[in-house]
Amino acid sequence: MRVLAGTQKGLVDVSTGATLLPGSITALARGDDVWWAVVDRYRIHTSSDLATWDERTAIRGLEARCILSAGDGALAGTSEAHLLKFDAGSSTRVRSFDRVPTRDTWYTPWGGPPDTRSLSRGADGRAFANVHVGGILASPDGESGWRPTAMDVDADVHQVLAHPDEPGVAFAATAIGLASTHDGEAWDFTDDGLHASYCRAVALAGATLLLSASLNHTGKRSALYRRAIDGGRFERCTDGLPEWFGDNVDTHCLDARGDTAALGTSDGSVYRSDDAGRTWEQAARDLAPIAVVALA
Repeated sequence: MRVLAGTQKGLVDVSTGATLLPGSITALARGDDVWWAVVDRYRIHTSSDLATWDERTAIRGLEARCILSAGDGALAGTSEAHLLKFDAGSSTRVRSFDRVPTRDTWYTPWGGPPDTRSLSRGADGRAFANVHVGGILASPDGESGWRPTAMDVDADVHQVLAHPDEPGVAFAATAIGLASTHDGEAWDFTDDGLHASYCRAVALAGATLLLSASLNHTGKRSALYRRAIDGGRFERCTDGLPEWFGDNVDTHCLDARGDTAALGTSDGSVYRSDDAGRTWEQAARDLAPIAVVALA
């Protein structure tokens, strides 16, 4: 399985070192037949083979923070907490997202406008969006009926991830630990086994859940953990990883498919595991700062 690293200097195939797409890569999404990439925060590219890329469209007035494949098109979360739909070379604002009644409670600690930080789609087609800072929203199809779930806005969610096979089941990395839901509405929290509760990234490796945690937003004493998806105590991943990462393992910088997992860091390192996070090896170093990691 190939590990892709989206860096400030291009999309890199970690196994070969080849740059597949130039530019600053800030988001990636894998669809059934196409890959989507956000380049330089506003240009949207697609590829069917990861070798040849076409610019599909460009965003005006906003910056894309995350992207999700949706049928023949895609959804992108943006700065100022909006959602765009891409279809047939054009983009349109998803109006039901703009009309969510809790919008006036969204904020950022530094006083700027919030962002739509992450997107995910579940087994039943339900879409989830994480607003930073604004909780988690849900829609039956990603376009209509967007509404807030019961997630507290002040939980400070950094990533939401739907289970690919279990309808209604989703997980979230928050500032107060791991959140999970079994109905897509109510959320339970745990930090059992973590050295600290500030979490930035979450991924599912088969029957194993992977989660990054640190002391706070500065990334001090950042580490990776694993546990069974169904529950239990977190155990720290140590074999093949640094004692502490130099920064948070951030949103979109942790990915998994089956038992293979990969993570990227702000100092340009990539680590890979082929046993659901039990053991790791360094797959790359000295790349440009990494914003997103994906498995192909």
